[in-house]
Amino acid sequence: MPELPEVEVTRRALAPHVEGLTVRAVRVRDRRLRWPVPAQLGRLLAGRPLLRLDRRGKYLLWRFPHGTLISHLGMSGSWRLHLTAPPPPGAHDHADLEFGAGRTVRVARLTDPRRFGALLWHPRGRGDVERHALLARLGREPFDARFDGAYLYAATRGRRASIKQVLLGGDVVVGVGNIYASESLFRAGIDPRRPAHRLGRARCTRLADAIRAVLTEAIERGGSTLRDFVGADGSTGYFTLAARVYDRAGLPCLVCAAPIRRIVQGQRATYYCPRCQR
Repeated sequence: MPELPEVEVTRRALAPHVEGLTVRAVRVRDRRLRWPVPAQLGRLLAGRPLLRLDRRGKYLLWRFPHGTLISHLGMSGSWRLHLTAPPPPGAHDHADLEFGAGRTVRVARLTDPRRFGALLWHPRGRGDVERHALLARLGREPFDARFDGAYLYAATRGRRASIKQVLLGGDVVVGVGNIYASESLFRAGIDPRRPAHRLGRARCTRLADAIRAVLTEAIERGGSTLRDFVGADGSTGYFTLAARVYDRAGLPCLVCAAPIRRIVQGQRATYYCPRCQR
């Protein structure tokens, strides 16, 4: 599933080419995503300028003067940018947003083989898009200056679930997917099975710092390509090549040489070093 780094990589690839341009056409070939794509989306967007392309957690927010288009990549989705006429659409190419200014034409194409993604409209008249049901309960952004050890310590009091599961929940901090949770906990030296409420202030500070460092590195490396994800320019991410524990079960820890272990938490694989993470 594309997580925060993959979505941010997509945003950075799209934004310089579409921000400030006007939507010329919207072509929806299949409305059957996780929720039906609004039937009137073309009428809503045609002739309107895209003010800004933002990200909130794993959602892309296409901000227009009269509302916001919310998109999510689901399990297997991706946006591809075409700076010239796009190729004929394939079976899983569900929607095109065509932007233009003068002779400049840009097409952002949404591809989603499993159709778990979303393309929804939030009109300005309904208030701040942050109040939308999909966004209202999201946790703090990891790059927000307010996300630090003190915040993480306060947010985990009374949370008896394992710290790995709390990170994946999205209501404390957003975008820390399975790969990045395992890597962050390794760098912070924290056992992924430890109940969240048992983390002290020092460990919370180490973990907050590790999360930011891991996500920053993942963005710089283009994210992690697992199965279907590719960037908007067609490139693949290679963060997993630098992973220290993820998918390395049985291999020696790069720090202490102890064999990396794999366990299952909440139906997701967790990788950790039993010696470095206590």
